[in-house]
Amino acid sequence: MQKINLHKKLAQFSDYWKPKIIAELNGQHVKLVKFRGEFVWHHHDAEDELFLVVAGRLRMEFRDRNVSVEQGEFIIVPRGVEHRPVADEPVEVMLFEPATTLNTGNVRNERTRDTLDRI
Repeated sequence: MQKINLHKKLAQFSDYWKPKIIAELNGQHVKLVKFRGEFVWHHHDAEDELFLVVAGRLRMEFRDRNVSVEQGEFIIVPRGVEHRPVADEPVEVMLFEPATTLNTGNVRNERTRDTLDRI
């Protein structure tokens, strides 16, 4: 039982679109990730995802609308909902999602991460 400093953890890496596991609880992973640019359109059949913006601004695109998520705000994307995270400028995000969640959901491409680093 130790506290975790998000800013110190985020300072440990600079790569984009490569989530890092920082904690686990009740079958869930708490992850940190940096975004820049557009991700792939995807959905998760069995998992909901929570995106908490630590620094910057995230645009979560859905097929019917876009939601701007500012620093200190979060958005939950329900399972089955197609979405695409977009960061016009670098953004730092904390994710809270089941340990089974694949970052690219139903899509496999060069950004798919089957194994995540723990920091």
